[in-house]
Amino acid sequence: MAHFEEVSKQSDLHPKPAGLVLQYGTAGFRTSANKLDHIMFRMGLLATLRSKKTKATIGVMVTASHNPEEDNGVKLIDPMGEMLTSSWEDYATQLANTEQDELLTTLKDIIKKEAIDMSREANVFVGKDTRSSSASLSQAVLDGVKALGGHSNDYGLVTTPQLHYMVCCQNTQGKYGEATVEGYYRKLSQAFSQLAKNASNRTDDQKHLSVDGANGIGAIKVREMESHLKKHMQLSVFNDGSRGKLNHQCGADFVKVQQELPTGIKINPGDRCCSFDGDADRIVYYYTDSQGDFHLLDGDKIATLISTFLKELLNEAGLDLKIAVVQTAYANGSSTHYLEKTMKVIVKCTKTGVKHLHHAAQEFDIGVYFEANGHGTVLFSDGAEEKIQQLANDANINDERKKVAFLLQNTINIINQTVGDAISDMLLIEAILAIKGMTVQQWDAIYSDLPNRQLKVKVSDRRVIDTTDAERRAVTPAGLQEAIDDLVKKYQKARSFVRPSGTEDVVRVYAEADTQESADTLAHEVSLAVYGLAGGVGDEPKPLH
Repeated sequence: MAHFEEVSKQSDLHPKPAGLVLQYGTAGFRTSANKLDHIMFRMGLLATLRSKKTKATIGVMVTASHNPEEDNGVKLIDPMGEMLTSSWEDYATQLANTEQDELLTTLKDIIKKEAIDMSREANVFVGKDTRSSSASLSQAVLDGVKALGGHSNDYGLVTTPQLHYMVCCQNTQGKYGEATVEGYYRKLSQAFSQLAKNASNRTDDQKHLSVDGANGIGAIKVREMESHLKKHMQLSVFNDGSRGKLNHQCGADFVKVQQELPTGIKINPGDRCCSFDGDADRIVYYYTDSQGDFHLLDGDKIATLISTFLKELLNEAGLDLKIAVVQTAYANGSSTHYLEKTMKVIVKCTKTGVKHLHHAAQEFDIGVYFEANGHGTVLFSDGAEEKIQQLANDANINDERKKVAFLLQNTINIINQTVGDAISDMLLIEAILAIKGMTVQQWDAIYSDLPNRQLKVKVSDRRVIDTTDAERRAVTPAGLQEAIDDLVKKYQKARSFVRPSGTEDVVRVYAEADTQESADTLAHEVSLAVYGLAGGVGDEPKPLH
């Protein structure tokens, strides 16, 4: 076949370094940019096969998200804008690690296993972030698509969620929206304007938000969108890429982990601020108080705000829809307690990793999911959207219920249901705060986080740790869970769990308790138990104080 000759020829221009082995994980491939050229070419090939198999457009995003600037990465996007299905993750790993002279054999194996009709058309959307390496790496993806005779649409610089959105728009024949960046801005900003009309007499101060763009693509895109939001929002964009380095001492990951303001942002006490990560699929909020103390509102606080708002709207609309919040073991115990006991919302705990949360959220009429790091969104089932639509069109309901139905419709339109999206989440949060007339301090006061601590312990083999109950309990090694249980009993409002890292030989330890000192001590004692029972290497963990 002519295509295979072309693949062979092109592959020589994107050679694989002998012996290099990489794994396709939740975030796709991610490593130093200089090791990725062959991977990108091969992911172009794989996306073309996936497109032929699904008879749909597939997306390929070149980004390393919150990683340092010298790294890069790639992830594939399935037809409805969701992450690549896990059986094809295995093909991605296989294809990436095949030595140069075996590439065609591996390719033909995948075609045979999946019974792919190679005469079918293939369509691939490609996007990239602002890293200096992204231009040549996205070109390698395009080369791969072309080598197998696929058609490509190069969107150039886009946020990761924007590319997920375009793929979904394309494959729903425009039902989800228009597959252009401008179409994305229009859909979200129109929904935001409609929601903002329900906020009474907002002052310019209340409309103001400081945004830390992590010196990445999010800063560029939020600036492009600003003109659409003029009347209802006033943005000050910091770390916009004009000076600083991508993700360096700024961005959502830095703010969440360090619990401090990003560099390059100038704010007054009480000012509302948010940070995106490098590819704008995560967001966290924060402010400083009059004493200069820093207050973080992470994914847990965001999920609580959104689910509370939606629950209230459903009650006012008289709609009987099942709403749930999906969390991981890392969610703060106070948020879980508040949601279950005060809001009477279903809370489901799942394994760490966005894919698991997304999947669990699909089980409900409305599923709100956020990881504590600020990656998350809201999913509405087809049935839920239909019921809301019917209510909005019902001529026999009173004005109050009709108004609520329109609020729900615009809430659906402002949300990017394909994946966590910092810009979409920001607009939703801003709309909710405006409608409820809430300050960032009042939002923060909904509940108080329990003090917590995360540590990691180096071990010789992370696979000795096996977990159950959504990673909240350790099954192996023998005696570890019993040791953790005994330690937890010593403290008030305490819990702790351990889980193996997905990428390195370390065990992650999480502990929370009624005081920071107790949380720190518990985390240290559990670290010692892991070190002793799970094959710790290097020096024994030292106390934090």
